[in-house]
Amino acid sequence: MKKIWKKLYGGGGYYSSVRGVKTTISIIKADVGSFPGHSRTHPRLLEEAAKRLREREGDLLIDSFVTHCGDDLELLMTHEQGVDSEEIHRLAYDIFCRCAEIAKEMKLYGAGQDLLSDAFCGNVKGMGPGVAEMEFEERASDPVLFFMADKTEPGAWNFYLYRIFADPFNTPGLVIDPSMHEGFVFEVHDLFEHRKVFFNTPEESYNLLAYIGAPSRFVVKHVFSKKGVIAASTSTQRLNLLAGRYVGKDDPVMIIRSQSGFPAVGEILDPFTTPFIVAGWMRGSHHGPFLPVGVCDANCTFFDGPPRVICLGFQVCNGKLIGPADMFDDPGFDRVRSRSLELAEMLRAHGPFEPHRLSLSEMEYTTLPTVEKQLRDRWEPLE
Repeated sequence: MKKIWKKLYGGGGYYSSVRGVKTTISIIKADVGSFPGHSRTHPRLLEEAAKRLREREGDLLIDSFVTHCGDDLELLMTHEQGVDSEEIHRLAYDIFCRCAEIAKEMKLYGAGQDLLSDAFCGNVKGMGPGVAEMEFEERASDPVLFFMADKTEPGAWNFYLYRIFADPFNTPGLVIDPSMHEGFVFEVHDLFEHRKVFFNTPEESYNLLAYIGAPSRFVVKHVFSKKGVIAASTSTQRLNLLAGRYVGKDDPVMIIRSQSGFPAVGEILDPFTTPFIVAGWMRGSHHGPFLPVGVCDANCTFFDGPPRVICLGFQVCNGKLIGPADMFDDPGFDRVRSRSLELAEMLRAHGPFEPHRLSLSEMEYTTLPTVEKQLRDRWEPLE
């Protein structure tokens, strides 16, 4: 199975020319249709996306890779166009539109649900698809990890990014590596007020936690070294805020650079051994454990979940993607998977009651308001 997956959707290889320019990495995702229900992306959509990206390699793109997490189609691309490139975003959007057409022909579920507009307006931000990008000068060796999630919200990364870049109990490099000892800078976005703030760690760690501990509103967008070098980038769109109604959960993506002044690969992965509860799951309306799995297990079935996260590791060589390595396809994560499933069963026993169901403030953009509207005339004032 894994060999077939890599053969169909893989890219990359050794590329030895020295370009002398910055490399840009983009990961853009969308739910354009799945089967059965919201569980997984159809292989035909993966094949179509991979073929269309390969056609642009050597032209617009340097390299590409296509995969899925649950019902989300994930496009990984390297290029020299910089972040927010209209050409790159248009390519991704055109691929999503074509795959949505195929999904409609096959009567797949939720065909095109993440495409909120038919008119491309320069980039995909605000149009439904999620995007994380970073531009950097390649080091002598540049390990990069791509994280992709299904059935959860962008704030799900907050806990992990804090542990990776600000917690010395998780990341000993913060203590013993001189190149990391100064700490990192977190860029936090307020998704409701459309504003951002920067926090320096370790000196402002408590201020940082005061905000990112509320992941439904405040999310970490970027992490930088104190010298301003990009270390991590995430997607931050909230589909319900964009559409004004529930159209599916946000299913965020994230890119993290590793080693040589950044946390080691093992330090980046270690927080995922802790069972952590995130918002999303069934109908985007429940709390559940974030389950780290290999790509072959990234299919959401148990109550349309639990929320899944996969991680693919690459070496970036002159823009080429050397890999992938399926980082969670490791028995070292078996225990967290087992503990998370126990938590999933415990939460499921709550049924429609909180804390399994989200709080009312978070249910505002689900389908619950429609039920409330139907019943509002039946309420009577208390005497």
